Amino acid sequence: MTTVHCPRCETLVEWAPHNKFRPFCSERCKLMDFGAWANEEYRVEGSSAHDEPLPNVDEA
Repeated sequence: MTTVHCPRCETLVEWAPHNKFRPFCSERCKLMDFGAWANEEYRVEGSSAHDEPLPNVDEA
């Protein structure tokens, strides 16, 4: 049996097909993590789409 730590609360959970919340331990931890992404608490390094200039549609 392979176990991993829940990324949200660090509880050991079984990594198995029957664990529908994997890698999380529960629906609560899964939803809390999703909420953190939605609130932009996590960031992925790289340029922002807002940093790119918009194409000029008149030139196309």
